[in-house]
Amino acid sequence: MILYPAIDLKDGQCVRLLRGAMEAATVFNDDPAAQAEAFVSAGCEWVHLVDLNGAFAGRAVNAAAVEAILARVSVPCQLGGGIRDMAAIEAWLGKGLARVILGTVAVRDPALVKAAARAFPGRVAVGVDARAGMVAVEGWAENTDISALDLARRFEDAGVAALIYTDIDRDGAMQGPNVEATAALARGVSIPVIASGGVSSLDDLRALKACGAPLDGAISGRALYDGRIDLAEAVALLRG
Repeated sequence: MILYPAIDLKDGQCVRLLRGAMEAATVFNDDPAAQAEAFVSAGCEWVHLVDLNGAFAGRAVNAAAVEAILARVSVPCQLGGGIRDMAAIEAWLGKGLARVILGTVAVRDPALVKAAARAFPGRVAVGVDARAGMVAVEGWAENTDISALDLARRFEDAGVAALIYTDIDRDGAMQGPNVEATAALARGVSIPVIASGGVSSLDDLRALKACGAPLDGAISGRALYDGRIDLAEAVALLRG
């Protein structure tokens, strides 16, 4: 399993939200590129980026911060938030992103996701963001009547590189991940699944690793900033 440290970008700063609420943002670093460099120095193999403003605006808002990170670090980075058309996908991958994460558009225009996955093999992931098991879109502001598993299965044979499953009610709450729902999703599809939301301790990572489902990795944010998880120790745990 891979540990993906999260850098969530709001107004050019590195922040963490509580359950996706923009008004509940805590600023951890006003230099996201320096934060990314610190994560890489601690041994991470990937960096997970989210343009929070972009998720609401439907277009890139924190592009300058993302580009600064790409210029500073050598490990692969994946980005979600506001990527809604093929032009944006092509532009970001052309700027050096290893992978784009498509969330809202996976619900609104699944054909676009499938076309992108064909055009850029291994470089397109789908964000499956769920509240009480049902998918939410538009920066998690709008609920749908689509279950997480139903959305994931739409892309079963599309060549999608990964599914990033976030339990919104756990995100930023430091209450542990939804291991049961994450494992159920991973068992329900053949696409690699990355767990997100609520990872707040090494024990949480151990629980995900031992869940019995083939998880690709886990994303953690606030716990790394708060010092509840030592990144180097977590990387070693998941590698072992």
